[in-house]
Amino acid sequence: RVHGDVSHMFARALRVAPCAARSMSSATKPKLKATALVDSFSRMHDYLRISLTERCNLRCTYCMPEEGVKLSPTDAILTTPEIVRLANLFVSLGVKKIRLTGGEPLVRKDALTVVRELGALRDRGLESLGMTTNGLLLHRHIAELRSAGLTHLNISLDTLQKPRFEQIARRQGFERVAGAIESALAAGFASVKVNCVVMRGVNDDEVGDFVAMTKERALDIRFIEYMPFGGNKWSDSKLVPYTELLERIEQRFGALRRLQDSPNDTSKAYAVPGFKGKIGFITSMSEHFCGTCSRVRLLADGALKVCLFGNTEISLRDAMRGGASDDDITALIQAAVWRKKAAHAGKDVLATMPNRPMIHIGG
Repeated sequence: RVHGDVSHMFARALRVAPCAARSMSSATKPKLKATALVDSFSRMHDYLRISLTERCNLRCTYCMPEEGVKLSPTDAILTTPEIVRLANLFVSLGVKKIRLTGGEPLVRKDALTVVRELGALRDRGLESLGMTTNGLLLHRHIAELRSAGLTHLNISLDTLQKPRFEQIARRQGFERVAGAIESALAAGFASVKVNCVVMRGVNDDEVGDFVAMTKERALDIRFIEYMPFGGNKWSDSKLVPYTELLERIEQRFGALRRLQDSPNDTSKAYAVPGFKGKIGFITSMSEHFCGTCSRVRLLADGALKVCLFGNTEISLRDAMRGGASDDDITALIQAAVWRKKAAHAGKDVLATMPNRPMIHIGG
């Protein structure tokens, strides 16, 4: 049985960085009420991203190595009851926003069941339940997802050109993704966002065309700076800083209107005056937002990752399957979050640090 002592559990569950498994001194133990999910820099965490699967029906160049990745065996992936149990604990710790990711979350056979179970957590304080999807399977499930409790939808699309889509995704399906965006807008979600990873010499010439989509559509187009992950052959030469994109957009559309960002937003929001939608820039590389980070990630195999770019993970799956009580797991989560670093190491260091491929982490 996993014992209740946090230091003991932390040492057993810690992955990748054994040095961090030293006993927690009184100076590092969180002295907080049991419902808090806070780190040593006083950042409150109320946003949980849950990866439902490592599998995907696309092979995007920035997410998966060309040779593919080794997937975890099926019995290593969290079951639906395990996901729901952990989500309940996170909500009890103050999480108000959950986003389901992958891989591609909709390739998981019981994805709708997961959405329905998590949607019920709105009675316990959950305010937002979103999903990030590549859109290929969305047409089959969009009405059911909406009725099951999904409130927000992000659709990944990196190009508006069919041949280029197939080059980036290494698969077909452009028309289905484009159609999924229109269907999502008509379905009544609280927000529909399009995520576009911008890569110099690949798709950066289309940024203006994406902005034009917001003229008659209540879309939020988010331009994401190219980030380094295991196997994606990241290069600084492919990174387009958001300030450069902003300048290009204003050359075409005129001065943009700066919008008010919500607390802990990852995106810097703008709009073209008179357009129905808006755009945003996720500037993880050129101007990080670590100081206001409120997010933690639960990977498909049950690993808790408190920083997207950190390589330390805690296996909540192993704790659960080892017999840990809810109080044990709560303490383990709090201890992991408490140890979260002030900021990531910077793009040059991150490019050489070991980390999982994005498909393993969850988009």
